[in-house]
Amino acid sequence: MRPFAYQRVTDAQAAVAALGERPDAMYLGGGTNLVDLMRLGVVSPDALVDVTRVASGTIEDTAGGGLLIGAGVRNSDLAAHPTVRRRYPMLAEAVLSGASGQIRNMATVGGNLLQRTRCSYFQDVSKPCNKRQPGSGCPAVEGDHRNLAIIGHSTACVATHPSDMAVALAALGATVHVEGRNGARQVPMPGLHRLPGDEPDRDTVLEPGDLITAVELPALPFTTRSKYRKVRDRASFAFAVVSVAVALDMSDGVVRDCRIALGGIAHVPWRAELAEEALRGAPATAAEFARAADAELAQARPLPENGFKVPLARNVLIRTLTDLVETP
Repeated sequence: MRPFAYQRVTDAQAAVAALGERPDAMYLGGGTNLVDLMRLGVVSPDALVDVTRVASGTIEDTAGGGLLIGAGVRNSDLAAHPTVRRRYPMLAEAVLSGASGQIRNMATVGGNLLQRTRCSYFQDVSKPCNKRQPGSGCPAVEGDHRNLAIIGHSTACVATHPSDMAVALAALGATVHVEGRNGARQVPMPGLHRLPGDEPDRDTVLEPGDLITAVELPALPFTTRSKYRKVRDRASFAFAVVSVAVALDMSDGVVRDCRIALGGIAHVPWRAELAEEALRGAPATAAEFARAADAELAQARPLPENGFKVPLARNVLIRTLTDLVETP
């Protein structure tokens, strides 16, 4: 591992300034993904700027009826928070479906959003990878891509985004608070993460030195009827093959509104806007759920070894919507 400096800062402005002085430095929060990547040689910062005393570890009600979650909130605390469990159950379920209890105790909300892909070619420095080394190629296109993207990918990268929490946040339409060199700003979700295009090394729209300080959840009363479902290769400690986050608002058997996002299928947590549009005003029936899933997945372009994800995503979405209809 490359030797690196360590610096602890106590406010967001100092953190941003520290990275401005050292372009090869990186922020250190829980470190659950970053330290692994350093050990593998995937990333080699010349300094780590410790922001654990900068990012808030609190969850507070907002004036508009939503929640403001500090970027330093540990994943386990987020999943156990009574307000999150009552008003946004799919968020609590998504967080609990990721990693192990030990890792959730260390991982932070801010760091969770910035997880890097678990594509094996990205993590193996002996292999080419456009995400790790732009211009070197993407062997996953012709190689092992069973668990990679079926939608929104490019010839430069077919990786998927690994975060479960981000899928729920995309469905909820969360807002990410960021401190940067030009001051504070807000980034909507979806919108934080980006499709690979011809720059797969850029996972997000964040600029160098940007620091996530909080995530804000909107006031959506019907999110109390919501659910996160994850399909994975083993029962625990595995990333999603396909996942879905759904919130459903119904009246007299008709869908008034809904929020849907899919995970494990794209370079971003995928907000299923076509499916949402198809469902609004439609009867809450399995036939309409299937029609909505087909509307969304018609844009899928699976690779030779991962075509199974299309019917899998369709079935998981239909099953989850049906479960919510049957929820008292």
